[in-house]
Amino acid sequence: MLNYDPHRLSSPQVFLLTMMIFLAIVAFIAAILTRQISNAFVTNPGLNGLIIGVLVVGIGLAFVQVGRLFREVRWINSFRAGSEVNEPVLLAPMKAMLGRSSSMAFSTSSMRTMLDSIATRLDESRDVSRYLVGLLVFLGLLGTFWGLLETIGSIGDTIQSLDPGTGDAAAVLEALKAGLAAPLQGMGTAFSSSLFGLSGSLVLGFLDLQAGRAQTRFYTELENWLSTVADLSSDIVVADAKNGSTDEIRALSERLRNMQEQSGSNPRIAAAMASLADGISGLVKNMRSEQQIMRDWVEAQSDEQKAMRSTLEKIADALKKEGVH
Repeated sequence: MLNYDPHRLSSPQVFLLTMMIFLAIVAFIAAILTRQISNAFVTNPGLNGLIIGVLVVGIGLAFVQVGRLFREVRWINSFRAGSEVNEPVLLAPMKAMLGRSSSMAFSTSSMRTMLDSIATRLDESRDVSRYLVGLLVFLGLLGTFWGLLETIGSIGDTIQSLDPGTGDAAAVLEALKAGLAAPLQGMGTAFSSSLFGLSGSLVLGFLDLQAGRAQTRFYTELENWLSTVADLSSDIVVADAKNGSTDEIRALSERLRNMQEQSGSNPRIAAAMASLADGISGLVKNMRSEQQIMRDWVEAQSDEQKAMRSTLEKIADALKKEGVH
């Protein structure tokens, strides 16, 4: 029986299979509606062909986004097992930081920087797909307005061509029937482009959703594994230094001086402790000086604001007096 590894990254094969099943369903529906789709396509083959071309490109990109995760997942799992595999592409910076040992520990700040970089790369890889989804909607709307413009113009021409004064009702009716052919053609252009554009955006949007889910699961599992090899103790000193105050530094200096007095029997230790205590004392003085500079600057800014407010009030009073006179 195989041992279960909770930190082994899962293959994105399930998402790839979902995308293929969805495309098979779409192709089956399109095959059933072949005649209707063909009639709608010929109303504006140029724009509709462009929409289908954009859809095909988007479908290819969605599969590429999921397919590129296979290489990264194989590298992570093989790296943890200590075997040699092909070099990663998305995780190339991570490979340089981790080295060749899966048990290597690194700081949480390094882990967060690495994860942020990977998240940015994953998000940027979907920018083109998102743009193509919006482009399909735009092309559908473009065809709609194009067809409506043709329809409006054709209706105007048809109305102007009618001549009821001839007295021949049959001729007027025939002219009306002939004139309505162009507006109907324009409506066909409008509705067919909307049909292809919105349907294409629906298909590509679902595929992009599956690609996003695959990337999210990959990122989550990678983060879970990295959290098990991160060295939390490496950030304690940094965090204490950032959150500490001058009082804590002063207390540390006093402790060092006490230790210096207690270790007077060892000249080297005493000299080292004295040097360290003097350095910390100098640091405290510098911090006090910087705090005083900041307080002086804040007070100066406050005085300038008060002076400016007083000047503005004087100007306002002068303007009011001039307005009265």
